[in-house]
Amino acid sequence: MIVESVVKWVADGDPALRWQVERDVLGASEATWGPIRALVETEGFGARLLSLQDEDGRWSGGTFFPAGFGAEQFQREGQPWTATTWALTQLRELGLDPDSERARDTVRLVGQHARWDHDGQPYWSGEIEECINGRTVADGAYFGVDVEPLVARLVGESQPDGGWNCERCNGSVRSSFATTINVLEGLLEFERATGGTAGSRRARRLGEQYLLERRLFRRASTGELADPQFLQLTYPNRWHYDVLRALDHFRAAGRLDGTGPDPRLGEALGILRSKRTGPAAGRWSGSHEGRRCSISTAAPARRRARSRCGRCVSCAGSTTPAEDATSGHDRLSGSGRASGSRRPGPVRSRPGCPPGRSAGPRPGPPFGSGRSERRRAARR
Repeated sequence: MIVESVVKWVADGDPALRWQVERDVLGASEATWGPIRALVETEGFGARLLSLQDEDGRWSGGTFFPAGFGAEQFQREGQPWTATTWALTQLRELGLDPDSERARDTVRLVGQHARWDHDGQPYWSGEIEECINGRTVADGAYFGVDVEPLVARLVGESQPDGGWNCERCNGSVRSSFATTINVLEGLLEFERATGGTAGSRRARRLGEQYLLERRLFRRASTGELADPQFLQLTYPNRWHYDVLRALDHFRAAGRLDGTGPDPRLGEALGILRSKRTGPAAGRWSGSHEGRRCSISTAAPARRRARSRCGRCVSCAGSTTPAEDATSGHDRLSGSGRASGSRRPGPVRSRPGCPPGRSAGPRPGPPFGSGRSERRRAARR
């Protein structure tokens, strides 16, 4: 009954949603969902996001930040989500056909013109942050870029506990949920596209064990909830972690590996089900604060499309609470400067980084350097 009502609800929805429902919910063949996915380039959310692309292939004139976005704006608005890296990830999640001419042109132009804010590195070579590089691997592998050198770096940067942490170069020896899921998604996409390497396959399984040992949201030391935000379901995730994002990864990994769900996913699945029915039904946290690309339609809020896991894919909206209310989003509390967001600002040293990776002036401290993120990592 629930599946039937959901399918009916999205039947007239965005192609980015419809093709994933056909594949993941209804089990349709590619002959059925493939033509629907092809519409992502020309209709709906995907087409509108592509329409915002600059002539040189970037978005908003920047890579991690929009062009001209400075420290004062960051203090007022928080992390913006309109630049190239966030647009590419969104297009991958929406399902832009990687073999389309538009996708191939985008990959080529981004490689030619996009440079990382950290130290001007070419886009597809990555920068120094594991979470950023994990998403770059996912996007690159999906769109047919050779990202094996970047994968090899990530494999060599895993922590002793099996996961990853963007604070490794600042001395952390414990992993972070958020960094780990970003890297895991990249390794899985790389494995799906190429078969992976022995090292990448092993690293993925170790990283997955890191999350499973913690039941996706608990501290290893005490079993307590590691962070209440892990139970707040949002879309787009950007770099953030929540249990739905982790469950979606394990669903995809199980499909690739040909394995069933691990019993340690049970508690997180129970939490997800509780948000579907009962007192917690419909309690979605919306999207993360900050400047966003306006790609939503004028459809009523109840028709806002959700992805295969029920996430809202209407990532648009202004930063004013009143306008967010009309788009069906519940605003997150706080200033929007969530831990883990890179802040434009003065250069900061990176003790412990490999030679050549901490050099040069940079517009801001590393992604993942918020104090609360370090505290969370220390408690794992």
